[in-house]
Amino acid sequence: MPDQSVPRRAFLTATAAGVAGVGRAPSFSLSTLWSGGQGVRPSAPPAPLLLGVASYSLRNFPRDKAIEMVKALGTPYINLKSVHLPYELSPEELAAARREIEGAGLHIVGGGVITFDQDTDEDVGKYFAYAKAAGMPLIAAHADAQTLLRIERFAKQYDIKVALHNHGPEDKRFPSPYDALKHVRTMDRRMGLCIDIGHTVRTGTDVVQAIADAGPRVLDMHVKDLRDRTTAASQCIVGEGAIPIAAIFQQLETIGYRGYVNLEYEIDADDPLPGMKQSFAYMRGALAGLDAARRSPHS
Repeated sequence: MPDQSVPRRAFLTATAAGVAGVGRAPSFSLSTLWSGGQGVRPSAPPAPLLLGVASYSLRNFPRDKAIEMVKALGTPYINLKSVHLPYELSPEELAAARREIEGAGLHIVGGGVITFDQDTDEDVGKYFAYAKAAGMPLIAAHADAQTLLRIERFAKQYDIKVALHNHGPEDKRFPSPYDALKHVRTMDRRMGLCIDIGHTVRTGTDVVQAIADAGPRVLDMHVKDLRDRTTAASQCIVGEGAIPIAAIFQQLETIGYRGYVNLEYEIDADDPLPGMKQSFAYMRGALAGLDAARRSPHS
């Protein structure tokens, strides 16, 4: 089992960041438009956030090597990109790949981002059949708005969640979470958002408030950090940038988030593991800081 301990220096740095971030998360109003009949979560000790990996981070490596790299990060949770699980595989090949992944001790928490290019039963259905054969409980998705009703029908049929992924200012469909939320907020509970925090802040959106406003429609998270909130090319190790990671984590706890927080590390493609390990150390330290702040008699 990989060593999951946080180096002392990284822990202290991240803990301080976590405690400092506690006061920065904006509160949300009870009038926030949460749909799906779930309403505001009751006050209760938050469940721990589960940190995972978006396998796109390891896109330059074959599946067997990517599996070993995820294990080295000390998490069992993986969201699979098609580079590691091609769409062209037969159901039998997908089942075999699933056995390989799960046999290594990993838990498949989703797949994608999958782009639904055509508004037809054949095209939409093939991706749901793929996800089912691969054991994916969730699809991080991109699609035209007019395709969403068809996708919703398949989501109910297969009982697979669909989380619309926002891609920032260049995205003509869903630049920010709000652009996706307006379409899914009255749909089946399986339809929601995959909030990419890096792309979100590049639109000028307050990502912490967006999480609060989306509430239970937040089904998935992609985490990264940027030194410059307006520039995709400024991506860096999580904790070294300008994105308020601790405040984001606190808001996820506040809304009772039960999905996964998946690191999508898009830099250092040929040698991502050192930066990913540092990112995980920071995120674990931030969570420890929030937990310490909750337990403090003075908080």
